[in-house]
Amino acid sequence: MTGALVVFCLTYLVIATQQLRFLNLDRPGGAVVGGVAMVIVGGLPMEEALRAVDLHVLVLLFGVLVIAAHLQQAQFFRLAAFLVLTRAGSARSLLFGLVFVAGALSALLVNDTVCVVLTPLVLAVVVEARLPPLPYLLALASAANVGGVVSFSGNPQNMIIGAAAHGTIGFGQYVLLTLPIGSACLALNAALIAWLFRRELPAGPLASRSPPRPAVDRALAIKAMAALALFAGLAVAGVTLAGAAMCAAACLMVSSGKAARAAFATIDWTLLAFFGGLFVVVAGVAHAGVLDRVFDAVAPIVARGDLLGDLAFIALVVVISQIVSNVPLVLVAVAWIPHMPDPTWGYIMLAVASTLAGNLTLFGSIANIIVMEGAGPRGEIGFWRFLRIGSVVTLVDLAVGFAILYGERALGIAGWLGLS
Repeated sequence: MTGALVVFCLTYLVIATQQLRFLNLDRPGGAVVGGVAMVIVGGLPMEEALRAVDLHVLVLLFGVLVIAAHLQQAQFFRLAAFLVLTRAGSARSLLFGLVFVAGALSALLVNDTVCVVLTPLVLAVVVEARLPPLPYLLALASAANVGGVVSFSGNPQNMIIGAAAHGTIGFGQYVLLTLPIGSACLALNAALIAWLFRRELPAGPLASRSPPRPAVDRALAIKAMAALALFAGLAVAGVTLAGAAMCAAACLMVSSGKAARAAFATIDWTLLAFFGGLFVVVAGVAHAGVLDRVFDAVAPIVARGDLLGDLAFIALVVVISQIVSNVPLVLVAVAWIPHMPDPTWGYIMLAVASTLAGNLTLFGSIANIIVMEGAGPRGEIGFWRFLRIGSVVTLVDLAVGFAILYGERALGIAGWLGLS
């Protein structure tokens, strides 16, 4: 147990802060080395380590990344950002436009990919417009986190939950429940960030900007969007998320007219390696029973199945997400849900709470780290300043998000969708 805890803590240190730079380990390398170390120290036998790698999640992630790679090849992401970032008339309208574009793109595609693609363009435009970069970088990260709450393919932790919840809550049911949450929270986040940075955002029209318009491959963009629609349609029809993603990706590779090698070259393979290693590390600490003991301590309250029980579970998810990040937390927490009074409601609470919790601290989600690191010195922000901003955004989002969920439940919308 001690060895597993040491490996977990060191792995998380690398993932969250990259403090072991003398070893030249980045996050994917840290996760893979951590997985190997977990087996070496006896935290997990080799056979169990191999079983811990959830192929359903990795296949789903790969399929979505293939579609995203074709959209990237077609310059679709750059065109969407270009239209917003160059047509906004004021600093605040630019911020609102960025939030809704990033949120919409993150709703069905992996939010980490959206952050990787948009960060350089956002930075280039705000610098050219002589605007402070930080509010826009925070808006991008926040929107990517919130947009991901809308579907089981919007972020890695929702992919894990969607795979575990198959047969309990469907892709379409979840989207219909959470679309109002995503829409409301995106608008609130834009308003909150604009208010928090009201002294730094200039009034009046923006300076002229003239970045080159991206040359879009319309045919490829249409085919990739059709593949995305096929994925969503198959998922709504009840096909497993992994199967739906791979079917859509395969159809796109056949119809695109492009060599698959070109799309594969732009896929973030390190993300797959990162999650493969992380699965083993988290399985090792779960095998030691550390996080389960924390859940067991609050399980009697959660078992009540009432508002107090729900609040205890939400608080547990939010707090642990800041300690181990939301993806590792979800890898363990999905095993708790079948033991809750209402597993369907438990999966929904876990997905919404763990996703919205990503905005609380700098290390709450990988999307935050991608944006701030991708921006270099312009993205430097201290832990406490991020927390001051993130606490306001997260508390408002959680309050509004769960108020909407409880309202939908009280109005019978959940029952109308076939959920308890």
